[in-house]
Amino acid sequence: MKRNPQSAIRNPSAALHRVRIIGGAWKRTPIPVADSPGLRPTPDRVRETLFNWIAHLRPDLAALRGLDLFAGTGALGFELASRGAAHVTLVERDPKLAARLRALRDRLGATQIEIVAGDALAVAAQLADSSFDFVFVDPPYDAGLLAPALDAVRRVLAPEGLAYAESDAPIDAAQAAAHGYELVRADRASRVCFHLLRRKSS
Repeated sequence: MKRNPQSAIRNPSAALHRVRIIGGAWKRTPIPVADSPGLRPTPDRVRETLFNWIAHLRPDLAALRGLDLFAGTGALGFELASRGAAHVTLVERDPKLAARLRALRDRLGATQIEIVAGDALAVAAQLADSSFDFVFVDPPYDAGLLAPALDAVRRVLAPEGLAYAESDAPIDAAQAAAHGYELVRADRASRVCFHLLRRKSS
């Protein structure tokens, strides 16, 4: 969902602005960022690094099924679809943000993108086992949702599936293992700590 209430307090004048899709079929397409408290799009630098990781580990995205569990602006999910993923589901609980996601999807004619309005954990609980190859887990930093979200999406990840986790504190190998993952990559850009995790086989 890309929310960070503290950032909103520090920068109360932050108004409508845009991020851009950085690669693929919709490269340079602007994505509006609503003037919504704490809305925090993943920075371009972080997305570029992340998708370089993905390109190295999963060079053929044509059959990949993706899930963006806290979609917000949709920058991560739309980026994945732009680069050729077969299907991407975006989950967003805020009705206004979900409407923006639908409007962007319709404008792009992105029939491979599904928008689901609802609570992330509640939606995840209803998804089929092993139904996704890649999941973005980027909850509000201060909401305590990262750990339960990682636990929830492990079930819906295919064997050896990958999860992206973003937070304001690093995740080490032991923490990843405690949730059933292998830490594959990790980096940091300012306050943003981001990680690529692989689901361990049971």
